[in-house]
Amino acid sequence: MCLIVFSWQAHADYRLVLAANRDEFHERPAAPLAWWAHEPDVVGGRDLQAGGTWLAATRSGRFATVTNYREDLRPQPGIRSRGELVPRFLAGDESAREYAEEVDGDLYAGFSLLVGTLSPQEELVYCSNRGDAPRALAPGVYGLSNASLDTPWPKLLRSKARLEAVLGSAVRVEALLALLADREPDGNEDFGDAIADDLPESLRRAVAAPFVVTPAYGTRCSTVLLARNDGHVTIHERRFDPAGSATGDTRLEFRIPL
Repeated sequence: MCLIVFSWQAHADYRLVLAANRDEFHERPAAPLAWWAHEPDVVGGRDLQAGGTWLAATRSGRFATVTNYREDLRPQPGIRSRGELVPRFLAGDESAREYAEEVDGDLYAGFSLLVGTLSPQEELVYCSNRGDAPRALAPGVYGLSNASLDTPWPKLLRSKARLEAVLGSAVRVEALLALLADREPDGNEDFGDAIADDLPESLRRAVAAPFVVTPAYGTRCSTVLLARNDGHVTIHERRFDPAGSATGDTRLEFRIPL
C-alpha cells in the first residue's frame, strides 16, 4: 500500500512538491537514499532484490516513481520487476510521453507510473497498465496509491487535503514528513476489490492508514522531494523498522540546469 501525494506546477515557488510512503515487506532488502555508485548522476533508494527502485531522480532533472496495483500477490512466471521502469526512464533521452507510450505493460504486473523532468521544458506524465493511457498532468494536486490516479480512497483524500494545507503555508520537509506519519486508519475505508476483502482484518485495518505498521509488512521509508522553480532540488528520506520507529534520515540537495 504505497502512497504518493504531490503538487505539480501548483505553487508559486515549487515546480513539484511530493510526499511518498513506500510500503513493502520488511524482509525485502533495500539500500537507503544515495547517489548510485554505478550511475553517479542518479539519486534514490534501491531495491536490492530485483535491482530497481520505487523513486529516483537525476542531476539533469529527470524524475520517475512507480506504485503497484493491489492484485494477487502470488509470483507470476515471466513477469518483470516494476522497479526497472524508473531507472530505464532516467537512463534514456526520450520525452516523458514517448517513454510512457513505449512501455509494454504486458511485461509487468499492475502498476501506475509517473515520469517527467523537474526543469521547465518538460511535462509530468502519468500512465498505468490497468486501463489508464499516458497523459500529461495539468497543474494541480494529485494522489496515487495502489490503484488509478486520484482513486478516492479515504486515506488518499485525507493526505491530499493535508498536502493542500501545507502548500498554503511554509513548505517544509518536516511538515510533509508529519503528513506521511499519519497512522490513523479510516474506519470507512473501502478498497472495492476482492483482494482487499480477503486480507486479515488486522492487515486490512493497518493498510487503511497512510503510514502502515505490521510486523511483516509496512511503511519502510517516507520520502519528500521539493523541486523549486530556480532549479534547487531537495530530497529527504526517513526510514523505519517493523515497529514503525525511525532508523535513519538522509537529506540530499542538488541543482538542475534550467
